[in-house]
Amino acid sequence: MRRAAFLKALLALSAGASLAGRARAGDTGRITIPANPGGGWDSTGRALGQALLAARAFDQVVFENKGGAAGTLGLAQFVSASRGDPNALLVMGAVMLGGIITGKPPVSITAATPIARLTSEYNVFVLPADSPFKSLTEVLAQLKKDPGSVKWGGGSRGATEHIAAALMARAVGVNPARVNYVAFRGGGEAAAAILGGYVTLGGSGYSEFAPYIEAGKMRAVAVTARQRLPGLASVPTLTELGMPVEIDNWRGVYGAPGISQAQRAALTDKVVRATRSQAWAQALVKNRWTPALLSGEVFEKFVSDDLAALRATLLKSGLI
Repeated sequence: MRRAAFLKALLALSAGASLAGRARAGDTGRITIPANPGGGWDSTGRALGQALLAARAFDQVVFENKGGAAGTLGLAQFVSASRGDPNALLVMGAVMLGGIITGKPPVSITAATPIARLTSEYNVFVLPADSPFKSLTEVLAQLKKDPGSVKWGGGSRGATEHIAAALMARAVGVNPARVNYVAFRGGGEAAAAILGGYVTLGGSGYSEFAPYIEAGKMRAVAVTARQRLPGLASVPTLTELGMPVEIDNWRGVYGAPGISQAQRAALTDKVVRATRSQAWAQALVKNRWTPALLSGEVFEKFVSDDLAALRATLLKSGLI
């Protein structure tokens, strides 16, 4: 009898440990970053992870980078591997929507669950510090003479900087299809190519190039904002240069497919709480991000509307 009682107690302890392990696993947030390390999506995902920890939304957060195809490779992996996971998040944004439209991947963003928009920032176009060109006007003059000789570096095809490049080409009378655009899998790769002189000029979110601009390794020549940006007061907008082009690069997060409404609400609450943390406030300042929080159905409608607007812009720019 004592042996039977011992075995029964042992089974009870094992079951309890198993349940405790599952409960602990439930306190782990999983963030998929659909880009290589070093870019805007990467810094957004990792900053959000720290903010989630600061808000005690999770006990721990793990990250996975999966770059390529404007984030759509990471999207496909996330949809396949995270179904029903109430603690899984995917970093996404305007660039991914552009990739979905231009690349027509088998998995669209509608397969995942909208959670929240987090930030917005404008693109800045830069030249290497030792570039023979001194301004964007000079670059565009060269573009008109020989489109293929100007290499534009940036994120994946369909990224906001790619759209801006195509619109600039159209504005100066060059067929956007002739733009020699070199796509990279993240801001880190694009920055390395610019610093190495492998491209004529590059475009990305201001936060990704700011350290190089401040160090004098890159020269900012234009921004895609409506007005000049703080910290770049001497850098003209594209509108000031005679091209009415204004594009912002927003970023947000989606949840896994197949989660319940209650799980979606709980995950949204965790993300919103994270954006109220001191850790997130510090990340906004450090990365020069503009807070742009939208959540729930309002965010879902925003994505739908932005997808339609972006499709119209891509048509206008000649990229589709």
